[in-house]
Amino acid sequence: MTQPAHSTPPFSFTRLEDNALLRGQACFGQDVALPGAWHMAFVRSPYAHAKLLRIDRPELASEDRVTVLTAQELGEHRMPQINPLLPVLHQEDFSLLATQTLTYVGQPVAVVVAPTRELAQTAAAQVVLHCDPLPARTDHDTRTGSDLPVTTRTVHRHGVLPLCSAHVAQVQLVSPRVTAMSMEPRACSAQWHEHDNDKECRITVWLGTQTPSRARADIAQALGLPHAQVRLISPDVGGAFGAKASVSPEDMLTALVAQHLKASVRWTATRSEEFTAGMQGRGSTMQGRLQLDVQGHFTGLAAELRFALGAWLPFSAVVPLRNAARILPGPYRTMALDVTGYATQAHAAPVNIYRGAGRPEAALLMETLVEQAARLAGMDPVALRLKNLIAADQMPYATASGELLDSGDFAALLRQACDKFGYNHERQQQAERRARGEWVGIGLALYVEPCGQGFESARVTLLADGRVIVASGAPAQGQGHATTFAQIAAQAMSCDASQVTVLMGDTEHCPNGTGALASRSTAIGGSAILQACRTALALRDGGAPYPIVVDDTFTSDEAWSSGCVIARLSIDPDTGQPTIERLVWADDAGHIVNPTLAHGQLIGGAAQGLGQAMMERLVYDRQGQLVTGSLMDYAVPRADNMPAIEITSMHTPSPNNLLGAKGVGEAGCIGVPGALMNAARDALSPLGECELNFPLTSEQLWRVMQTRFDKDL
Repeated sequence: MTQPAHSTPPFSFTRLEDNALLRGQACFGQDVALPGAWHMAFVRSPYAHAKLLRIDRPELASEDRVTVLTAQELGEHRMPQINPLLPVLHQEDFSLLATQTLTYVGQPVAVVVAPTRELAQTAAAQVVLHCDPLPARTDHDTRTGSDLPVTTRTVHRHGVLPLCSAHVAQVQLVSPRVTAMSMEPRACSAQWHEHDNDKECRITVWLGTQTPSRARADIAQALGLPHAQVRLISPDVGGAFGAKASVSPEDMLTALVAQHLKASVRWTATRSEEFTAGMQGRGSTMQGRLQLDVQGHFTGLAAELRFALGAWLPFSAVVPLRNAARILPGPYRTMALDVTGYATQAHAAPVNIYRGAGRPEAALLMETLVEQAARLAGMDPVALRLKNLIAADQMPYATASGELLDSGDFAALLRQACDKFGYNHERQQQAERRARGEWVGIGLALYVEPCGQGFESARVTLLADGRVIVASGAPAQGQGHATTFAQIAAQAMSCDASQVTVLMGDTEHCPNGTGALASRSTAIGGSAILQACRTALALRDGGAPYPIVVDDTFTSDEAWSSGCVIARLSIDPDTGQPTIERLVWADDAGHIVNPTLAHGQLIGGAAQGLGQAMMERLVYDRQGQLVTGSLMDYAVPRADNMPAIEITSMHTPSPNNLLGAKGVGEAGCIGVPGALMNAARDALSPLGECELNFPLTSEQLWRVMQTRFDKDL
């Protein structure tokens, strides 16, 4: 059943992590203490596509103690295989260091090792690459003859699309690449532990990653070591957002250089390296057609999705396409569905999961179509949605794409958002403002958010003095997992949170786990902790001796969050400058363990969703050169770009995990962009249906208005 809005579960308290963070006692990538460590810098490709002819190494004084390493010295090593969620026709093995062909600007070609970072970077700049440039394939390029043959395709079909309909809404949307822009760039350090017996050689790697267990496995395979001889520590991480969910060539090479030199080495990316060689997100072109009958019922949805892949594929590269295709048609019923998706490689930086990972694209396409359909049918967009939303009493609901929505009340969410927004009054005010010559729009977006599935692990240790040690297979990158996990354990054990110690991100002390991604950590990771606590309590009550140690895993089907965002946006007719005047949001993330942390996740996601919608865009030219390679050219939201956000919550528990929890971390990136797109289109609707794409810059909006005005003249 649905719990009342604003209900506050017990055991809600502030973040345990903040004391160390505020006192400067945290350990981020550059804080790892490795006395005497060598510093690494990379020689990178200046071309998007070229034949590598030879490498000229600089003549350096012996006292500089600089070493240049290529694949000739380190050996040819490959990136690990990807998650086989979609059929991939062909994938070439991708070398950690380029040997013959360069495939994107920023690709590592050689490693320079020196006593200081500055010396390593200076020496790397002196290495000369002799290359023969080749034509570059850009995103969604249809030219053949490329040496990047990976194309993956997914299809969802249900029913037969009607040959004719009373109303047909059609739209094409471009969602450009963006960068995750973590506060902390990538960083990796490695310490080699040499022993007399080679079989006992070990390595410790400090890596800001969302998946410590998988990263350890990937590094162990590259080094030819058993997992037990590789320790992976993910220290405090200054943001990840999916971009740190998979290992990169630089991560693997740091470990390989440590093994090669039998020494400690470290590498920290510059912001420029993050732009050119870091993992990017989004990058799609979508076409959709929504058909309605005379009563306004959705009779068919057809969509073609084209997603960008980079020169090499991270582990989760195909996840965004898979998610977008399977989420459609979102929270709506439709009699027929025909969705085809393609993802194709380009000579550009890798594309990985980025906060939302296909969910924002599905919501953007569907919600843009719904609002356009309402205008075509002469219906209020709220009324049209209410007519077509899946009903709460139909849950669990099997969608046309074959997914199973576990729980939710979409109509109640829509009504709650409209009540908070004062929808009818806002529409009246909009009409009055338009009569005065103002350009103002109201846009809605509903969304569903699948929150991961599979297993997560936990180890709970009860000590004789009442202390509890919780070790999780899921790490953290700023979400407050230590607080959430301590809260779950304290409530289960009926003890104070101060008695609970939480361990994360260290493969020596934590069980093998899946990781922190896909909005799954509380729902699945938290349930594993609760399950292990219950087992430990049973053992304690049965008289088991201390310490009582319980290793457990929890496996779950997906829980589905949902929400509704309503935005009011005005446009200056002289400059095209958009202003987000109001943002109201009703979210349903199931049972909320810690309302303060959940609220922070919603606001953070909204900021990134706003950034994608209004200002963020990575641009490559036809030669594959990144044009927006610095913060001088790539805009990110600042405090003065953020409107006040009015949030109200429902709490419909999920039946698929012990906590009844659903994901919350990606919601803002899913619902906010679609609402802002619809608000902008609604503001310009007196001019007719306009073509708009992200980002909704003042220039684009002004040009649309001028084009329409010119046609009238």
